[in-house]
Amino acid sequence: MSEVLVVKLGGTTIADQAQVLAEVAAVARRRPVVLVHGGGRRISEWLDRLGVPSTFEGGLRVTDAKSLEVAAAVLRGVVNSELVAGLRDLGVDAVGLSGVDGGMLVAERVPGMGLVAHVVGLRRDLLDALLVADQVPVVAPLARDEEGIVCNVNADDVAAGIAAGLGARQLVLLTDVDGVRDSDGHRLDTLTAGEAETLIDRGVIAGGMVPKVRAALGALAWEEAEAIIANSSAPNALERALGDPTFGTRITSGRAARAGVA
Repeated sequence: MSEVLVVKLGGTTIADQAQVLAEVAAVARRRPVVLVHGGGRRISEWLDRLGVPSTFEGGLRVTDAKSLEVAAAVLRGVVNSELVAGLRDLGVDAVGLSGVDGGMLVAERVPGMGLVAHVVGLRRDLLDALLVADQVPVVAPLARDEEGIVCNVNADDVAAGIAAGLGARQLVLLTDVDGVRDSDGHRLDTLTAGEAETLIDRGVIAGGMVPKVRAALGALAWEEAEAIIANSSAPNALERALGDPTFGTRITSGRAARAGVA
């Protein structure tokens, strides 16, 4: 298992991410970090300006040719460049790329979603080379499908695919909620794979949280691995996600199952 940390950030403005980005820079001075980012809100803003409607299914954006062009420009051009520049301002060497670069992400088309793919594998050579050189890879969620067509990919899925492919011990999915909640609305400190599937089947985990939790489950390539879903706007969010068992929700494979999920 690798000590590489994979962190997924949302795609809001650099000002909104300043605190978390500083934490990423601090962690990157101690251990290898791969940073994956989304950009959903920024994409929606640009699509609205251009009069292109947004459609979602199961928490994922249905992507046609027009919306893919905007998504690629926003993800790889605007958001990625802002994060790379922000890390460099903090004294951390960072390199921007997407899953298309070097054929890094192996992806397959998601049926019925247009130009949307999901990660099925990782060609890790490029990431390994950057990490050995003490660079922080900043990855935009784009990949080529099995026919070589560039597609939009859910950023949580990209982060999970990279974490699993690198054998990372920890994946942190920073979002705008404080974790996964049970049927009574209480946040769960921990959640096993089996419990997560039960809550999804019962509709307790719903909407955009479903792809996030499924991505977290996909990152659990090793028994000791954990995926953490936490609120990026909380003070010291990344530090607490890594070290405070009462912050966010920790998802594990659940070899030692826990009872009592409502």
